[in-house]
Amino acid sequence: MTEVADVVVVGGGIAGLITARELGRDGVGVTVLEARDRLGGRVWTDRRLGRDLEMGGTWLHWVQPHVWAEVTRYGLAVTRAPRPEEAYWLAGDEVRRGTLDGFMELIDPGMRRLLSETMRWIPRPDAPVSAPGLESVDGFSLQDRLSGLDLSVEEYSANEAAWVGHFNAPLEDGAFTSALRWTAATAGSWHLMHEASAVFRLAAGTRSLVEAIAGDTDADIRTRTEVRRIEHDSAGAVLTTTAGDRIRARRVVLTLPQNLIGELDVDPGLCAEKRAASKEKTASKGVKVWIRVRGPIEPFFAYSSAAHPLSVARTEFVGDDDAVLVSFGADARRISPHDADAVRAALRVWRDDLDVLEVTGHDWMADPYSRETWLMHRPHQLTRYLTAQQRPEGVLHFAGSDYADIWAGFIDGAVESGLRVAREIRTGLGTAH
Repeated sequence: MTEVADVVVVGGGIAGLITARELGRDGVGVTVLEARDRLGGRVWTDRRLGRDLEMGGTWLHWVQPHVWAEVTRYGLAVTRAPRPEEAYWLAGDEVRRGTLDGFMELIDPGMRRLLSETMRWIPRPDAPVSAPGLESVDGFSLQDRLSGLDLSVEEYSANEAAWVGHFNAPLEDGAFTSALRWTAATAGSWHLMHEASAVFRLAAGTRSLVEAIAGDTDADIRTRTEVRRIEHDSAGAVLTTTAGDRIRARRVVLTLPQNLIGELDVDPGLCAEKRAASKEKTASKGVKVWIRVRGPIEPFFAYSSAAHPLSVARTEFVGDDDAVLVSFGADARRISPHDADAVRAALRVWRDDLDVLEVTGHDWMADPYSRETWLMHRPHQLTRYLTAQQRPEGVLHFAGSDYADIWAGFIDGAVESGLRVAREIRTGLGTAH
């Protein structure tokens, strides 16, 4: 027996839930199929180390228009980590100790030079591939452009470390245009870009946003339901799950990340650009580690480099007798978020006075339903693939933070893409809104 639905959304992350909510308001019958046992996708609040911790996407900001509208819509409270009192960074192999303001002053000249032509190449972040000649810079890695600045050892190390944290990848893998896109989204201000990408978070966790959106739709939402195959033609599509169930739909929304979408069995197959991007993979391949240490400690942040297992660490929660740090490394293969001894050793690059009590995290690179962390393109991928990644293929539509225009890789990008795809389907089905 084959079920029938107006629209099937594959993936119950933010993009899929936004799509379902918007279409449901037009009376469109939507079924959401989520392979995991939870909703949210790469957004996941979990209770660990005595706190509600974000295993995946975390930060948002009022300059991120789509997610901030959702924060306002649902009345969600926003908070932030304690401001760091101390800062640690490397000058070559030497550890420097100072303040947040001192570190920001150190990297400011390099940041300004690196990003000086942001608004030339990405004048409209909502149309990221519109500038003539963008291909001429899209072939550069961030490492290429940073190395060309001829900075002092200390300036270079500090700038490199800041960008490794943003990219969650070795800088030779990441496209220079990815840095330009983030900065264009804040009108060329690297200071504001830094704040928008790493400071403010939801007080009740990202689960509060997931629950609010899911509770605002009457879609048929099914977890633990993995799609195995999609057959489609001009009249619609038939989806087959791993359990052998079949659903016929007039439209299908695929929200799989770039690294994963090429593995889905689709007949006829997806376009060459989508498949090529999926085969190449994104640049980001890092790890996020949560670390509980004995307290009390002063809030701090620390940067090392892509050559170290952990390139960034900072205090996110402070208790009476403990503190919880969040840390990132550029390559998930180099350190496990569950290996306390390896984490202790990694922290010693900055300081040896931290007593690590517990560690945790999630290996998104090994997760069969993501195979990536947040989107950072490789050289050439923006100009070669983004337009095709967003483009519908017959009755198939494509949503997800990886395919957003403005804040790709962020929660904001997931909301944006869900709104875009809902509009596409609404137009195609002839519904009014």
